[in-house]
Amino acid sequence: MRLNRRRFLAAAGLTSLAGCTSPSDVSTETSTSSGTPTPTPGPSYDVGVAHDVESWAEYDPDWTHPTGPPDTDVEVETVVEGLKIPWDLSFAANGELFISQRPGTILRYDAGTVQSVASPDDIVDASAIDTDEEGGWWAAGGEGGLMGIAAHPNYPDVPLVYAFYTYLEDDTKLNKLVHYDVSLEEPQATTLVDGIPGESYHNGSRITFGPADYLWVTTGDAGDPTLAQDPSSLAGKVLRMKPDATAPEDNPDLGGDPRVYTYGHRNPQGITFMPDATPVINEHGPAGRDEVNVLRPGGNYGWAPEDERARGAETYPDTDYQRPVVNTGGSSTWAPPGSVFYTGDAVPSWQNRMIIGGLISQRLNVVTIYPTDGEAASAEGGQRFDADWMDSEYSAVHHTALEDELGRIRHVEQGPEGTLYAVTSNRDGRAQGDQFPAANDDRLVRIVPSE
Repeated sequence: MRLNRRRFLAAAGLTSLAGCTSPSDVSTETSTSSGTPTPTPGPSYDVGVAHDVESWAEYDPDWTHPTGPPDTDVEVETVVEGLKIPWDLSFAANGELFISQRPGTILRYDAGTVQSVASPDDIVDASAIDTDEEGGWWAAGGEGGLMGIAAHPNYPDVPLVYAFYTYLEDDTKLNKLVHYDVSLEEPQATTLVDGIPGESYHNGSRITFGPADYLWVTTGDAGDPTLAQDPSSLAGKVLRMKPDATAPEDNPDLGGDPRVYTYGHRNPQGITFMPDATPVINEHGPAGRDEVNVLRPGGNYGWAPEDERARGAETYPDTDYQRPVVNTGGSSTWAPPGSVFYTGDAVPSWQNRMIIGGLISQRLNVVTIYPTDGEAASAEGGQRFDADWMDSEYSAVHHTALEDELGRIRHVEQGPEGTLYAVTSNRDGRAQGDQFPAANDDRLVRIVPSE
């Protein structure tokens, strides 16, 4: 049985982090040499896991949504500063925290120390600007590079960290899923899935081990909406796999790649789970029209070539597409990246709400999802999403916090003892306003209620 995550993390002592640590204080040399590396044979591991949802520490089939508005008066405590475009966070079962940086470094944070543990040698499409450098939309390359990471559920007994990144093959940008044995001094990537369509934009990709320890991967359409509708392509999809990257037997049969769980996605960058194990994603829309979607096996979520797509009140009706819980419309954008369905109590009024980062909106988005036929959540100080063309089972209310206080918030993650963490993405050259990037960007911060 998988160990209780909260108990394990509390034992690691991460809840009492003091002061700030900068990666510049430790060696950040890459673990692979230039040219073709010679892999060092390492131990082999049984990566298999028991797919038992009831052993998930957060499992609560009887959970209920909060009905009152969230208290958005929160502040942050800096934990690590001087990061280079961090993209994803993954807490391992023993309390170690892994951080991916888009230019191509996986960091391990443990007991106040930051250490570089792995770096792909064939990564492309990302670099970090200096904090005193003027940015610009493409100042630091495209939207690819090192993106999602996830520690194996049985870490450290199985000391593998999974990663998703952009690489170049015959002058074509592609994406791949790999894992590293980070117990080795010089870990080399073991490729699990490669040849995933990529581009300078719309690559996805968040990866995470879900409630039953399946590996979930979100992928973008790589700029080609046709691929999102093709079940044989891995672009524009949500993938559900075993830890060895093979398909579970109960995945939907869509007549294409058996790892495809849902399709018709544009650029999903957040995936999380309600306490009853229901998967929820958020994805970037065109000219606004960002969405939050509850996933149903085999569902088509409406991103397609222009004459077939649905992305609003005018286009969803009279289609068989799955309907969104949230669609922001064409007048505003959240630019929603990583997210977490928060079940902790360190920020009590946010419990059982979905917390989503904000890039161009430069804020946290607090989303309360509730059953449409149940008691409605309060929309005081917020915005309700319950139009009749939207998801028939779920409605939502949206509130905001920390607007323009951190800059671009790339991901939000639940940590030890119900703590809540976020990372910024201000050194990618796209921050809005003269105050970003700040001298200590990019940062890992802890979110706490204001005193």
